[in-house]
Order: sequence, then structure tokens, then C-alpha cells
Amino acid sequence: MAQMRPAGDRRTSVDDIFNAIQDDILTLRLRPGDKISEAEVAARFNVSRQPVRDAFSRLANLDLLLIRPQRATEVRRFSMREIVKSRFVRAAVEKEVLRLAARNCDPIGAAQLEVALAAQDKALRENDVETFGKLDYAFHGTLCDIARADFAFDVILAEKSKLDRLCLLSLSQKNRMPQLAADHRAIAEAVQDNDEARAVAAGVLHLSRLDETIEQICVSNANYFEPDQP
Repeated sequence: MAQMRPAGDRRTSVDDIFNAIQDDILTLRLRPGDKISEAEVAARFNVSRQPVRDAFSRLANLDLLLIRPQRATEVRRFSMREIVKSRFVRAAVEKEVLRLAARNCDPIGAAQLEVALAAQDKALRENDVETFGKLDYAFHGTLCDIARADFAFDVILAEKSKLDRLCLLSLSQKNRMPQLAADHRAIAEAVQDNDEARAVAAGVLHLSRLDETIEQICVSNANYFEPDQP
């Protein structure tokens, strides 16, 4: 997901390159460990190498690229340490969001959740993995709004974005999307019922779904992880 820019900001070639390469990485058109060339990207966008370097630097700051002097730049592999750290932070924030959402949910919030679930059901019927991924973001944003803690979504967004590639790999697996949609339904129903404990339990289960995927990828694609990682 591309970073949001304030309204009125002028887009630059650096922004265009950054957004395009970030999208390629997060949608796995560029996979962990793939090499990426400054010269090829410059030719693709018909620019000099400087804006490419600037875009690459921004992507490296997000841990999406590994820039090595005198060696090829490559898409950053997964780090198990960073995965554990990100999930710890997100789980702590999401639990509080779900408590507050269940406590504060009113008929308007309940209706917003139904709209979100209907959109997810449509993506599920059409087997639209990319759209479902975007709706997943929107669903968690709606929960933050209902919780009256929209600021919490900034934290969730930052941590979730670090795992987007793993999430996409998860969604591409058989039966994973229906499972996550069912999780969202369970979370929404608990929030709509103002049941804080059930909402948190459903949220914890939802976040745990990635565990199996990580284990499978460690075995089937060990090269997707940093050399000192499983």
C-alpha cells in the first residue's frame, strides 16, 4: 500500500517511482531476494538515476529494499525478529481497540461494519485477493473509528504494512480468504453485541492465522528469509 500524501502536495518522479516499486514489492511482483537495477528503473520511468536512488532510499527506510554499495540492490528478505516485534506491537494495540470498539459500538457503527463485511463477501465470491487485502485494511480502520481511537490505526497501519507480503502469501493459499472473512464476521458480531471479551478473543484468533503461513513459508521458501533466520 502506497504511503498517503497530504492533499495539495505536488507529486514528483521520486514519488511515482517509490509508489510503483513499493506496490511491486507488496503485491509480490518483486519477491524477497529479487535483484532490482537503478538503470532499469530509470529507463522504465524515463528519468535520471538520482530520483531512483532517492526512491530506493525511502524504500530501504521501510525495510523493503536492501541497498549494498558496489553490489546489486535487492528486495529485502523477511526477518523473523522483525515479524515477532511487529506482531507483538500490533496485538497489544488491536486488543485495546477491540475493547473500546465493543464498548462504544452504536447502530451507526454496527451498520458500518455490515457495509464492510458485504464488500468483503463480494471480493470473496469473486476470488479477488488484492481487493480483499485492501478491504482488510479498511475493516481495521472502521474498528478504530468505532473505538473512537482513529489514531491507533496509524500504529496498526505501520505494523501491518511490514507484513503485507506475508499476508498476501497467506491469502493466496487455499481456503485462507474464507477463513479470514469468517474471522472478520466473528469480530464484527462481538463488537455489535458490545461484548468486549468475545471481541478480543476473536481478534486474537484472527491475528494468529498468520502463524501457520509463516511456518510453511520457512519450509517451502527458506530463501525468502534473511540468512541468519529460519
